[in-house]
Amino acid sequence: METIEKGVAGQTLQAKKWQVAEIETLFERPLLDLVFEAQRIHRLHFEPNEIQRSTLLSIKTGGCSEDCGYCSQSARHDTGLKRERLMPLEEVLDKARAAKAKGASRFCMGAAWRGPKEQDLEPVVEMVREVKKLGLETCVTLGMLKDEQARALKEAGLDYYNHNIDTAPEFYGQVITTHTMQDRLDTIERVRDAGINVCCGGIIGMGEGRRGRASMIAQLANLSPPPDSVPINQLVAVPGTPMEHSEAVDPLEFVRTIAVARITMPASVVRLSAGRQQMSDELQTLCFMAGANSIFYGERLLTTDNPDADRDEHLFSRLGLRAI
Repeated sequence: METIEKGVAGQTLQAKKWQVAEIETLFERPLLDLVFEAQRIHRLHFEPNEIQRSTLLSIKTGGCSEDCGYCSQSARHDTGLKRERLMPLEEVLDKARAAKAKGASRFCMGAAWRGPKEQDLEPVVEMVREVKKLGLETCVTLGMLKDEQARALKEAGLDYYNHNIDTAPEFYGQVITTHTMQDRLDTIERVRDAGINVCCGGIIGMGEGRRGRASMIAQLANLSPPPDSVPINQLVAVPGTPMEHSEAVDPLEFVRTIAVARITMPASVVRLSAGRQQMSDELQTLCFMAGANSIFYGERLLTTDNPDADRDEHLFSRLGLRAI
């Protein structure tokens, strides 16, 4: 046991180092028992009927040098996506204002880079400053960072940095070969050292299997501390990527993954991320019961479709959920 965390109900939970075998055992529990336990833990740390909403904008699309097998923006994959330059500041601010008007509380900006060059970072720093002035939380995902770049983003007022580990350590080389998981972990450490909150999750449905999912969650849960936000993505099989023919994950396996993330990372915000466009309202409801308490909000997630705001509002109304 390494730390003790207190929930909103005044109870305490002990956070520990998780073994992959322990997490596999969680996955194997009867689904209703697993969801019940996840909901119990969720209520210790969060208001049970509140959902945080973030909007994600691609501020620089396509042309990335990396070979991530799931990604439509890699220059190595023929997906028909056109490479675009960095979006002008005023266009970004227009998108941010629209996101806030629709109810988003956090505005996330993503750029398709291995990592930003110095001339790239300066305009992004300005975007962070100006979006922050609108009263929104700020998040960026720019690839791998150097120490001084993380500090510059912190000084600009950045609240969160997203850098997913994507998959299990032992499966990583089957998804990405142009950098290692350790490269990603190094960036996460730099972000933490700069005093920025960490947003870090992964993708399921790339052929990793249940043990791979358990291993990925163990890697996340054993970060010290665990990520502040944990986006769980369901693979969107984009034509032209190496993952385009991946077999879809059973929807109830996705619910299990959410529940296990909640149990192993009780104080983290767990976000339904990519793949939500293909999810029924009933599946999303099960995910909320299993401890998900955040969504990406708006019609696009970088380059893939996302449910429109009206559908989300209607679902929240039916479920009695409050958007925060």
